[in-house]
Amino acid sequence: MRDYLLTLCVTAAVTYLLTGPVRKFAIASGAMPEIRARDVHREPTPRLGGIAMFFGLCAGLLVADHLQNLNSVFALSNEPRALLSGAALIWLIGVLDDKFELDALIKLGAQMISAGVMVMQGLTILWLPIPGIGTVALTQWQGTLLTVALVVITINAVNFVDGLDGLAAGMVCIAAAAFFLYAYRIWFSYGIEAAAPATLFAAILMGMCLGFLPHNMHPARIFMGDSGSMLIGLILAASAISITGQVDPDALRIFEGSTREATHAALPVFIPLLLPLTIIAIPMADLVLAIVRRTWNGQSPFAADRGHLHHRLLEIGHSHSRAVLIMYFWSALIAFGTLSYSVHSASMWIVLLIVAFSAVGLGLLLLPRFTPRAPRWAESFVPPRYRRRAAAPSGEDGDEDAGDEPGEPGDESRTPVPAGVNGATAVGHRSRFSDRRKAGTPS
Repeated sequence: MRDYLLTLCVTAAVTYLLTGPVRKFAIASGAMPEIRARDVHREPTPRLGGIAMFFGLCAGLLVADHLQNLNSVFALSNEPRALLSGAALIWLIGVLDDKFELDALIKLGAQMISAGVMVMQGLTILWLPIPGIGTVALTQWQGTLLTVALVVITINAVNFVDGLDGLAAGMVCIAAAAFFLYAYRIWFSYGIEAAAPATLFAAILMGMCLGFLPHNMHPARIFMGDSGSMLIGLILAASAISITGQVDPDALRIFEGSTREATHAALPVFIPLLLPLTIIAIPMADLVLAIVRRTWNGQSPFAADRGHLHHRLLEIGHSHSRAVLIMYFWSALIAFGTLSYSVHSASMWIVLLIVAFSAVGLGLLLLPRFTPRAPRWAESFVPPRYRRRAAAPSGEDGDEDAGDEPGEPGDESRTPVPAGVNGATAVGHRSRFSDRRKAGTPS
């Protein structure tokens, strides 16, 4: 565990330190696209944050190769080299897209080629665990198609959810943390060395996201762009493929006893396939709702609009930061709920806790205008919007109002926040969307 934590910290440090210079490079190179009508941010923001994340990946792999307990991963397996090869290719395509806006078909082809590169070097699904039957070997073509499909779906899911500052990096970090705990349990508890590469990939992925998040939280100073979103999506998929395709379920000694017992016991084996879906769950729900909404309104299912989940969270009154935290909450509930159920699948308490936390999440969605207030003694340690306002003279607005969210109950006399402000409180009413469309490109 110490070596994994060291690798995570080095990856996070390199990513964090390089993001500042990368931001200056992105501004100098003109990688700052114009604001579109459906964008949430107020000011042009540089992309190319994936450059720092890629060098963080390289630093993490380099450090792990020189650690005594992790060096065997590189000596006994070709998967780290396969991951680096596929990541370099998809990262290069992402950098070009952040600068020149490549066609969607070109990016799709690059994603498939990157997955094919990893398959050629041994990072592929060789078998699937089937409850009650055991291990079912896949042919070369079946394994290749399944691997490519999983990589492409995960990459596009991460790219699709990248709609708010810090959202994609945070959700992937949550999914990677849950996956790391699962892979480490397989490697340490069962003594299966084939799970070590997946554990390493998850630790590095967490470091990349944690190092980039301080620069990407609202208001973001830099975006990861496709060079970052496609990169972390590929690493997340590679982790799942590694532990699913290389770890023999028979080594876990789960396919024993009756068919019913084997079905329940085989649940942990399917977690590597389910955890990447935690990052897809919210985007897929958003995609289905978008298709239904546009078809119901007589529009094309592919027509762009401002009806996505994060747009709706902003419209009903949530601030940018609160909308991101709500989606973090649901991502963590799905990821760690699935992980907990895999460990104690027979415990009803796990199901009850998931239901209880789901009720809490629904309650948060219904309280968009509630702003918690810190006690007097803690006001110096919290942001201004969480402090109690001093009574202002009649007809005057104190400066402290700028830190509070507009539209809170009982704040009718509060001055509206200007639309040009770039901050966590710069979320006005729905009418702001029509004003922004005048300056943005048509969706």
